[in-house]
Amino acid sequence: MDLAIILALDVLNGAASLFLLCVGLAIIFGMMKIINLAHGEFVMLGAYATVIATNAGMNIWVSMIIVAPLFVGLVGLLIERCLIRFLYGRLVDSMLATWGLSLLLIGLVTTIYGNTMNGVPTPLGGFQVGEYRSSWYTLFLAGMAVSVMALVYALLRFTRFGLIARAVMQNPNMAATLGVNPSRVYMITFGIGAGLTGLAGGLLAPLSGITPVMGAAFIAKCFITVVGGGATIISGTLTASGLFGLVNQLGAYFTTPVYGEVILFLSAILLIRILPQGISGRFFKGMS
Repeated sequence: MDLAIILALDVLNGAASLFLLCVGLAIIFGMMKIINLAHGEFVMLGAYATVIATNAGMNIWVSMIIVAPLFVGLVGLLIERCLIRFLYGRLVDSMLATWGLSLLLIGLVTTIYGNTMNGVPTPLGGFQVGEYRSSWYTLFLAGMAVSVMALVYALLRFTRFGLIARAVMQNPNMAATLGVNPSRVYMITFGIGAGLTGLAGGLLAPLSGITPVMGAAFIAKCFITVVGGGATIISGTLTASGLFGLVNQLGAYFTTPVYGEVILFLSAILLIRILPQGISGRFFKGMS
């Protein structure tokens, strides 16, 4: 029984972490059809912002929850104005440009901070489950995933900006005739997606070795989760994160972490083969 509880907590941690990592990409890719290959570097920037702010004496909770998303969100706004806004509707060009952007960000961070591993301490202690031990931070991550999910859902469903953003993504020309500035909506939406990715980087900083190339560990997993989830942002990303988090954690437990990743990718290939429109395209049509 104790082992089952620990395994359930590991699965919860994997699913929550994956959802936090993917929700920003789901907004940028799902709503704007931009393949952002610099997504992993946005995670890395959020982690570095947390480390730098914490080492400067700031409270670690403020660093993770406020500084990281604000910093990466502002970086996202700048990138959208200087690069992304010229690439809407140009899928291959956006892939090449954001791939180059990822290399640029890695190079800049390596030049400034070196290639050494950084980190911050986990802010919460642990608790005992029989002979096993787990961390309260696992439950905190799950709570943050639920909070982010509720916030994004409320923003898209119940606010004027959410209504305008969904209208612009569906028909920008019609929205423009009604007095909406699609360029501004694109900019804000990209900034929100980048900020949520920065939040994920900040929250995962205590659990990860932070290096300039850490984003490479997340990018493939994030894309297969978003594609496997389908077009809807909340329901698709949530169900795919839960499914792949379960597969990854159980695969890692019964084999090794490396084989767990292999099992995850094989499961994603099988899922996309069976459900080419993703989980939400089959089961959650019409939902957010």
